[in-house]
Amino acid sequence: MTGAALVFGLSLMVVPVIGFSLFPTSEKPILLVEVTTEPGSALSHTDKITRGLEKQILKKEDVARVSSNIGKGNPRIYYNEFQKQNADNIAQLVVYLGDRASVPEIEKLESELRQEFSSIAGATVQVRRFQQGTPISAPIEIRIVGPNLDTLENLANKVETIFKETEGTLYVKNDLQYEKADIAIDVDKDKAGLYGINGAELARTVRMAIAGLEIGKLRSGEGDENPIVLSIKENSLNPIENFDRIQVSSMGGALVPLKNIAEIGLQPSAPVIRHFNKERYALVSSFVGDGHNTDKLTTTLLNRLEKELKLPKSYRLMAAGEVESRQESFGGIGTIIILTVFGLLAILILEFRTFKSTLIVLSVIPMGIIGALLALYLTGETLSFVATVGIIALAGIEIKNSILMVDYTNGLRENGKDLYEAVLDGAETRFLPILLTSLTAIGGMTPLVLEHSPLISPLAIVLIGGLISSTLLSRLVTPVLYYLIPPSVSIKNKEEADIA
Repeated sequence: MTGAALVFGLSLMVVPVIGFSLFPTSEKPILLVEVTTEPGSALSHTDKITRGLEKQILKKEDVARVSSNIGKGNPRIYYNEFQKQNADNIAQLVVYLGDRASVPEIEKLESELRQEFSSIAGATVQVRRFQQGTPISAPIEIRIVGPNLDTLENLANKVETIFKETEGTLYVKNDLQYEKADIAIDVDKDKAGLYGINGAELARTVRMAIAGLEIGKLRSGEGDENPIVLSIKENSLNPIENFDRIQVSSMGGALVPLKNIAEIGLQPSAPVIRHFNKERYALVSSFVGDGHNTDKLTTTLLNRLEKELKLPKSYRLMAAGEVESRQESFGGIGTIIILTVFGLLAILILEFRTFKSTLIVLSVIPMGIIGALLALYLTGETLSFVATVGIIALAGIEIKNSILMVDYTNGLRENGKDLYEAVLDGAETRFLPILLTSLTAIGGMTPLVLEHSPLISPLAIVLIGGLISSTLLSRLVTPVLYYLIPPSVSIKNKEEADIA
């Protein structure tokens, strides 16, 4: 018993090595290639780079076809992927492999394309597979929450540097990395007053010149109404010069050039302003490279940020991405587990009417966990949501097998057999049916393991590993524990025993 408890304790030490994850990547034979050129790039430039990537991808033997969307995101082709907003500097390619492409083949092509597209001049290219589970933009996300945009930008740049210096990060993105330029019109109110120009007329004129002002509607022969918009002729070569042609009407009816009463220039501004619970924040995100675990890498980054980043007052860091998604998904699972355990105890106590029998039956669960964790470690899988479901299912199978042995042993003692003989007879008689049941389940799960499915294989691995260890160890642990803490039974009289 001491040895079994020691082995179980050692198996729990493997959990930090295995690591946690939420949902695996999809096994669909599809790769998503996202292209982002420099801010302000023309659509023709994005198109040129995308066409070059298409030709390079189609040279691969495993690729069946490629579809591209330039200037906008792909339509929603997967349940947790949403179409991106239109922009001249983005493009998305969907790479379709053959229908029979295996997961290792998909992973190999993904790795090859990542390496080939890592240094495309004038563009950032991301190659990834679809992700299972709730929609998240990246597995690792850090929110920097605070009131001032300039401070957020400075902190986001520092966080981005720490991300890039940490081994295992991939496609690090800082939302505030590139600033956009806004046109600023600084009106000299004294001059405007001298000319007799009020603020409302000035704003109306500028809005008409830049965005256009609707002055009426034109009805077509079919009855459709089209707006008539008044504006100045656009100067596509130098849009700033459009302001030189704007003239504002004064109260006396004179036309005053806008440049006489205002200074026009460019000023930098944040490309995007995000809010979380009505608070401003900057977002730094990263994908996870091959051979690295999301949970471990997130913990490493949070530890580095806590040590190396000094946050001003009123600023804080929040872990988002998969960490936040896992908290939302498993937020109430603790209560569910507690209720389930108490429900299971109640059912077993009602069945056996003794706490000792219940304890003996439940003692087989740790024996299965030993094999489940060891199987995950040997196969390189993480303790994901699917693997957790497998452990729950494993516990049900183990309890069923243990009930057979304990109930049979209790029956032998009720018929008058000695404790030692009843334990030996029960363990020997019930071992073969339990062994055959486990072998049948293992045989049924083996094809799921050989399929190498990121979604289903971890569940099968947990069940196979747990059934092997619980079947072998329970052969020793359950009889010994039964002998050490034998439950009380009602021994039948001699006539009843003979009839039985």
